[in-house]
Amino acid sequence: MTLDIYQIDAFADQVFKGNPAIVCPLNKWLDDSIMQKIASENNASETAFFVKENSRYNIRWFSPTKEVELCGHATLASAYVIFNFLEPAIDRVVFDSITGEIEVQKNGEFLSLTLKAKMPVADDEYHTLFNATIGEEPLKVLKGLDYILIYENEEIIKNIKPRFDALKSLDLRGICISAKGDEKDFVFRFFAPKLGVNEDFITGSAYASLAPFWSKVLNKEILTSKQLSQRGSDITCKLLEGGEKVSITGKASLYFKGEIYLPI
Repeated sequence: MTLDIYQIDAFADQVFKGNPAIVCPLNKWLDDSIMQKIASENNASETAFFVKENSRYNIRWFSPTKEVELCGHATLASAYVIFNFLEPAIDRVVFDSITGEIEVQKNGEFLSLTLKAKMPVADDEYHTLFNATIGEEPLKVLKGLDYILIYENEEIIKNIKPRFDALKSLDLRGICISAKGDEKDFVFRFFAPKLGVNEDFITGSAYASLAPFWSKVLNKEILTSKQLSQRGSDITCKLLEGGEKVSITGKASLYFKGEIYLPI
């Protein structure tokens, strides 16, 4: 059995930037164990699989170690594949996922990803653990899809060196550290060692919680940001529908297209 496979650098205007994602279009779902093995073999931060049903697509995401609830950059990459290789006549695609509907709109070379907003709430349960594993005491500990630790300034975010082994025991997907930016409205980094990704390059799904939080703090609906990773980039996010949804916009670039061969 052969499957088409694509590697897309998401939130990037050229290859070797942004966050790489693997995309595998399917005619029907494979066994979960097979999809997990494919993702482990790919060893990218996320592999996205999708199946078209009527005019929409069901999508699932797998890290090298487990299936995840939501992935923004791999969804953007999947939309890029659909717009450029599968359905070039359309400029809007809707994905259905375990966490709800995700829309991607094409406008020239730009793709706008719209997610349901999730305002994080205060949570001090892991405060002591974070002090020990992150190395800096946060101003606030918040809980959404991930833990969000708020710090005083951008310099602290840049210099933090987490103990990744200890963070594998957390109950949520990952840990996001964030602060007001020197030049941007906010900056952040994202760690997900329990998923086999110590530090993510660009984490689109983190905006579902970061955007509403910083929008409330700064009293702004359109915010500029930067993920302070090795391949992170500047991203503008926007609150929509009275803060119910978040839109983030970026480009994507094709790195390779090929086939994989499965013994099934």
